[in-house]
Amino acid sequence: MSVKPDRWIRRMALEHKMIEPFTDRQIREGVISYGVSSYGYDIRVADEFRIFTNVNSTIVDPKHFDPRSLVDYKGESCLIPPNSFALARSIEYFRIPRNVLTICLGKSTYARCGIIVNVTPFEPEWEGFVTLEISNTTPLPAKIYANEGLCQVLFFESDEECEISYKDKKGKYQSQGGIVLPRL
Repeated sequence: MSVKPDRWIRRMALEHKMIEPFTDRQIREGVISYGVSSYGYDIRVADEFRIFTNVNSTIVDPKHFDPRSLVDYKGESCLIPPNSFALARSIEYFRIPRNVLTICLGKSTYARCGIIVNVTPFEPEWEGFVTLEISNTTPLPAKIYANEGLCQVLFFESDEECEISYKDKKGKYQSQGGIVLPRL
């Protein structure tokens, strides 16, 4: 398995619609960067957010998730309360090839502000908008900018295809169209 460079990402995005919309270079002027980088792709966060709230005194339970734990917000930026958490989605829609696995890591600009982005790997043949998990680890409100870079996806290509892909096992997050809450 090997990490794939920018030219591979461009080819896969253009020929196989692996990333849509696709930005074939890194955009940096006046924004937190997004687009193709040397060995990855910096994805943008959309302007839709779901922010955790304590208003309803619910319990966060992944087996019985209560959507009242979140408030919906739409805007050019989002303030995440101190020591809190928000969900968002990518602007880009991904179609991962059968012989590819991705890992997604937060961008250093946000990490240096105490903002941690967690995204689980995109498995072979997974597709959809990415649900982005954003933690504010600071004792201060943290600002996230919509339509700008939030995290970087690294692509790993195997020499052979996997035996059972995410599509084959009918994964519960296949073809997600927006911010998707935990499913059992």
